[in-house]
Amino acid sequence: MRHSVVIAAAWMAGALISFSAMAVAVRELSADFGTFQLLAIRSFIGLLVISAILTRVGWTQVSVRNIKTHFARNLVHFGGQFGWFYAIALIPLAAVFAIEFTVPLWTMIFAVLLLNERISATRLLAIALGITGVVVILRPGWSVVHPAAFVMLSGAFAYGLSHTLTKKLAEQDTPLCILFYMMLIQLPLGLVPAVFNWVTPAAAQWPWLIVVGITGLSAHYCMVRALSLADASVVVPLDFLRLPLIALVGYALYSERVDEFLVLGAGLIMAGNLINLLWEQKRNQSLQLVQQVNTNSDTRPSRRWTFR
Repeated sequence: MRHSVVIAAAWMAGALISFSAMAVAVRELSADFGTFQLLAIRSFIGLLVISAILTRVGWTQVSVRNIKTHFARNLVHFGGQFGWFYAIALIPLAAVFAIEFTVPLWTMIFAVLLLNERISATRLLAIALGITGVVVILRPGWSVVHPAAFVMLSGAFAYGLSHTLTKKLAEQDTPLCILFYMMLIQLPLGLVPAVFNWVTPAAAQWPWLIVVGITGLSAHYCMVRALSLADASVVVPLDFLRLPLIALVGYALYSERVDEFLVLGAGLIMAGNLINLLWEQKRNQSLQLVQQVNTNSDTRPSRRWTFR
């Protein structure tokens, strides 16, 4: 068990490095390229990689039975991607990642609305902490808030809806199928508006563009591998290390400082996520116990009591 946790931690280190590298690459490219062009190039590179993998493992994984849901999922996911890429160029990296951590809370809300999942007092507390954390970070009315922060918040909201639809798709489609349609559908969504302000990349910029295209896939792949080796209660807290890591990156590369409001707000958001995670883990353990009791009851031989 301990060996699996160590390997899961190694995979999560890969995810943390991938997310941070993608943020730096986007920041480095944002001065020369528009957000739509970066998203289009990212989708194109990702599509090439996924197509190569499918050619090796088999295209039979790609199904059209849920194509309408794939389109809906990728429309809102593209909005989330746009918010993330746009905000990376304009506000501190740590602020972008802190607001991004509200995604599980929005996902929870959409799961209640769309998947008829039960809302509990614990979930309400988690949502309240997350929303309070966002208010602390943005501090509306206390200072001039950069519009990019609200764009990122809208992106997190879109990510939440996207994750809910992904959960629905995952019941029937494989991860490779979901990723293939993600790249295929989002490519024209970025390419069509990008052609009006297209900038031909220079040779020196292609390494950064390749980083953007590869790290989006590698980050999620590493996280999936980590979750397959350890419980979410182990993996998710490790994911929270993204925030201090990107804060250090932002300070080292761009002299970005983290104030007390960002630390407090991020703490409230992560506390809400942890509370919801622990509640889900406890609920799943209770359900497994009930199922085990029911299974034992069904398989236990019946006794016939006789009186002599």
